[in-house]
Amino acid sequence: MTSAIASSLAGLLTMAVMAAPAASASIDAKYDVSLLGLTLGTASLSGGIDSDSYSLDVAARLTGLIGGFTGGRGSGEAKGSLGGARPSPATFAISSANSSESRTVRMAIGGGAVQAVEIAPPIDAKADRVPLTDEHRRNIVDPLSAFLMPVNTKNGLNGACNRTLQIFDGAARYDIKLSHAGTREVTMEGYSGPVAICQARYVPIAGHRALRPSTKFMAENRDISAWLAPVAGTNVMLPVRISVRTMIGTAVIEASSFKVDPGVTASAAKRN
Repeated sequence: MTSAIASSLAGLLTMAVMAAPAASASIDAKYDVSLLGLTLGTASLSGGIDSDSYSLDVAARLTGLIGGFTGGRGSGEAKGSLGGARPSPATFAISSANSSESRTVRMAIGGGAVQAVEIAPPIDAKADRVPLTDEHRRNIVDPLSAFLMPVNTKNGLNGACNRTLQIFDGAARYDIKLSHAGTREVTMEGYSGPVAICQARYVPIAGHRALRPSTKFMAENRDISAWLAPVAGTNVMLPVRISVRTMIGTAVIEASSFKVDPGVTASAAKRN
């Protein structure tokens, strides 16, 4: 369950429009994780943008009865630079664990291409796993860096969603195709204002289990959406809500708090 939440966090939440370099801001967001309307756990996203660089940290844990049984938890971090239509990641790491297993993925990335990957323990080889090639490790972003979506401020919210996120998570290469589905007003701690509503499609490319029913289900899934909110003081947007219909019901990751300090670097925010 933790891996699924991490994938959703990291996998749903940068292609089309060229953007000016982002300014500085620190980010501190809290999310509730639910399935079929029942709260499963919490997640947090912190870090920020320092001129043309970024640093993000994410953590998630299951709570209540499910958390007591599974001990599910996960965390990750990503760093890189900004200055174009999408982030240019440099490092990515994510760890997940429950009562029966744990796994850590670390990646070094340069020029949009994966330079090194370490997965511990290694993922078991399966006959139906689609082989990865060097091409699948180029022109990619990691799942966490994909949260940062630079926009052309002249287009407002209308152009925020029209992009394809080309994601490599260390084991699989897939696209998340976003398209504009409208806007709405939201109110939460730290933010009140408009968000862009994106419809999302999952497109498996390589590294996935081709014969798994869940793969076919997700590739045909039309009930995936993300809401993007602007990060004040920058030209970047971040998800404040992700909704995914799964094989057992709809999972939702929704921000209860979205605090941004424009003009404050992430390093300065940590000192304070």
